[in-house]
Amino acid sequence: MEIDVQSLVFLFVGGLGIFLLGIKYMGDGLQKIAGERLKDILDKFTSNPFMGVLAGIVVTILLQTSTGTTVLTVGLVNAGFMTLRQSIGVIMGANIGTTVTAFIIGIKIEEYALPILAVGALMIFFLKSKKAANIGQAIFGFGALFYGLDLMGNGLEPLRDVQAFHELTVDMSSNPILGVVVGTLFTVVVQSSSATIGILQSLMAEGAIELQAALPVLFGDNIGTTITAILASIGATVAARRAALTHVIFNIIGTVLVLLIIGPYTQFIGYIQEQLTLNAEMTIAFAHGIFNFSNTFIQFPFIGGLAYLVTKIIPGEDSVVKYQPTHLDPIFIQQSPSVALQQSKEEVIRMGQYAHKGLEETSLFLNNHQTKHAEAALQVENALNKLDREITDYLVQLSSSSLSDFESAKHSTLIDSVRDIERMGDHFENIVELIQYKISNKISFTAQAQIDINEMFDLTVLTVKQAIQALDKDDREIALQVVQQENQIDKMERTFRKKHIIRLNEGLCSGASGIVFVDILSNLERIGDHSLNIVEEVLGEKSPEAVH
Repeated sequence: MEIDVQSLVFLFVGGLGIFLLGIKYMGDGLQKIAGERLKDILDKFTSNPFMGVLAGIVVTILLQTSTGTTVLTVGLVNAGFMTLRQSIGVIMGANIGTTVTAFIIGIKIEEYALPILAVGALMIFFLKSKKAANIGQAIFGFGALFYGLDLMGNGLEPLRDVQAFHELTVDMSSNPILGVVVGTLFTVVVQSSSATIGILQSLMAEGAIELQAALPVLFGDNIGTTITAILASIGATVAARRAALTHVIFNIIGTVLVLLIIGPYTQFIGYIQEQLTLNAEMTIAFAHGIFNFSNTFIQFPFIGGLAYLVTKIIPGEDSVVKYQPTHLDPIFIQQSPSVALQQSKEEVIRMGQYAHKGLEETSLFLNNHQTKHAEAALQVENALNKLDREITDYLVQLSSSSLSDFESAKHSTLIDSVRDIERMGDHFENIVELIQYKISNKISFTAQAQIDINEMFDLTVLTVKQAIQALDKDDREIALQVVQQENQIDKMERTFRKKHIIRLNEGLCSGASGIVFVDILSNLERIGDHSLNIVEEVLGEKSPEAVH
């Protein structure tokens, strides 16, 4: 029989493209429907590793990608919302959740793919509601997934008559490690285990591959999917690299264990296929689901060991900042309000030190354009927002306790200081965004502009640091230095702005660079104002013009 190679390749590649688009569209639609609840699920329902597994399953079903869940998890570990141990539970759950796509494929509703696509498209284009459009996107993706599978199946059908392919499947049956390597490499190329498992299901449905050869490829697909996380973690934080490595180790251990019993496991899956009269696609889905569930069940008790192992392999701090407060104990509010007040102050000082660190990272980003500094600054800003809410809530609860006049004044100072520190974060976040705009639009400063802005940056960083020191030690001398430096920052802002106008008039710089330059000056000046607000609380002489 002569094979039309062009048709085979076109149908397969086109079908694969539509299949991948379908998975992405369905995942994006479900994600939009769920909204911020995905992060909430991971944040709130990972109090222990078991809850982490459940959260990982739910979020991966909604995202339709285990890699997406891993990326979200890494972000939460990075931010200090989740421990490494909790993240391992989520990654295990993600492996179980990703099997749902294989079960969906096993339903075999390809003949309804086009009507499903039509329903999704109609909802996207003709319904005004955003929610309806999101549902339409998920339905469209669902239809595209099956339509792509149908095309791939048609493309792969002639392979069962190709002698070379038949010999390869025989080799994989007798040498399971070859099958694992083939599955791993194929998933690395396609960058989606759902796609490669879908292809495997199509091959088996067309009779091009037997169960004994398909299973090792399936296990290789599970290893291959971890490569995406590894690639994403290159040059990333310690937490990102640890999470990616955990995913790899977890799947490799599972594959090694199942290869040791590949014969009995193949017979077991064959028995299930026979008893439940499963089609080829659903047989692979069951094999995939049982493998990932068993792998999680076996390795779950050793989560602590996995965490220890990856920590030893990749040493270092998990994250730049810890989002959770470390000093706020509710028990002190009722039992000892004065201790609670002191604890609040410790937390405010910690928050202030983060603001100083965030500003330093922003300055580094301005000068070397390394994204790790931008990410660190934005992490700090997120931490400041979280700490602002937590500390303010704690202080509001404390306000109902019996405080002396002196303690009440101190309480008021802390509430105002928290808001000022949080606003500093907003301003250096603005600066990070301005620098990103500068980089993406290839805007450059003149040598003098760079010198001026660095001079103002250095003074602002010092002023923030001293303002927090003054608050910490109730030191009037340091507070007065801050007042003096803030006046200097104001003068710098006016002077450098005028110098910029002269450069602009002389044609030495562009209008775009001028806008970025002036906006950075303005944000630095506002950070100086907030430093002044903090020390004037210490000095006890708040002036009307100091309030911003």
